Amino acid sequence: MRIIRTVTLALSLCLALPALVGASQPSPPQPAQEEFVPLDQLPPEAELPAAPMVIAAYVFVWAAFVVYIFSIAKRLKRLEADLRTLEQGRRGEILR
Repeated sequence: MRIIRTVTLALSLCLALPALVGASQPSPPQPAQEEFVPLDQLPPEAELPAAPMVIAAYVFVWAAFVVYIFSIAKRLKRLEADLRTLEQGRRGEILR
């Protein structure tokens, strides 16, 4: 359980760090626009850099999901082993 927490914390820090660094750098003020400018005519600096953040969010959610599934599988194996032990002990009591 401790390893899962450590991996989750490390993964979340790795994914959150670029977003925090990018958010802390202010962009230069843009001059007021006189009219509508189509998206394909905008310079690259004026476009929103949302794609890396969306990809990072998807990676984080999938990684958390995989960690969660592995954690459930591990607990299920432990539970099955406990049930087998109890069943064997119960059979031993019946035979005595």
